[in-house]
Amino acid sequence: MNTTAPIEVIVGDADTDMRLDVFVGAQPGVVSRSAAERMIEGGYVTVDGAIRPKRHTVSAGECVIITPPPPLTHHIEPEAIPLDIRYEDDDLIVLSKQAGLVVHPAHGNWSGTLVNALAYHSRELGGLQGEDRPGIVHRLDKDTSGLMLVAKTDAAQAHLQDQIRLREIDRRYLCLVHGNIAPETATIDAPIARDRDDRMLMTVSDRPGARGAITTLTVMERLEAGRYDNGFTLVECKLYTGRTHQIRVHMRYIDHPVVGDPVYGRGNDRANHGLHRQFLHSYRLTFVHPTSGEEMEFVDTLPDDLQLILDNIKDGTT
Repeated sequence: MNTTAPIEVIVGDADTDMRLDVFVGAQPGVVSRSAAERMIEGGYVTVDGAIRPKRHTVSAGECVIITPPPPLTHHIEPEAIPLDIRYEDDDLIVLSKQAGLVVHPAHGNWSGTLVNALAYHSRELGGLQGEDRPGIVHRLDKDTSGLMLVAKTDAAQAHLQDQIRLREIDRRYLCLVHGNIAPETATIDAPIARDRDDRMLMTVSDRPGARGAITTLTVMERLEAGRYDNGFTLVECKLYTGRTHQIRVHMRYIDHPVVGDPVYGRGNDRANHGLHRQFLHSYRLTFVHPTSGEEMEFVDTLPDDLQLILDNIKDGTT
């Protein structure tokens, strides 16, 4: 939004029964529905003086006040961090993120992030996710490697985020998990929420507020048990939703935690073959180009550290 003054809107008859996020997203100065969702979730939107969820349906005569979020207190400093760019044009960038790189600045990580690297690489980045997340379309965990999409314009960012919301972007991951998964394919449909005892963790939950989460998996290869483990399964996971830590939480839920996962996995160093980050790699990405309409597909092979673990397990090397 281009103004710092609150916007006050009285709901008209034509907008009755419209969802709040749709109503706010249609107001001048609000660039997209996703931006409206962030403001609603952040408490920057009130309806007759009360904070309402994005699914609230507005009624004629209600007073909706939209207060622009405060500006960032931390400026994004461009940093010359190497980027592994696989494709770039005037609209977007496809890159392979290295493990250990945080995607965007947050408390404890105000520098050294992918966003700092993007700010150095390009002056043109979509701004719909806010000033602290320029260009970001979707995220990967710090220690998850692989393919990511970055938008260079607001229009491209809105188009790509809509594809994610409509489940039109095909995101697939290679994931090595503990144990033998018996079925060749499976669907995990289990809502995810923040853990009651540790707000930094996510967990499968049936309580109100848990968000739907769907992951499908296909077995790629089964690896025999060794001296210090009960075998492994290499799976391809496809995301239908994008919840925080989704694959890692779902794999733990079915009792096949991701190898090397320091949070949701098994802490046995020998069973993890010395891997200290989750064996999770975004290896395939398919989407429709926001301008040309062309279907684009990218494939990224396993990075050296994960390939070494896989080779060692096959060779019986600890």
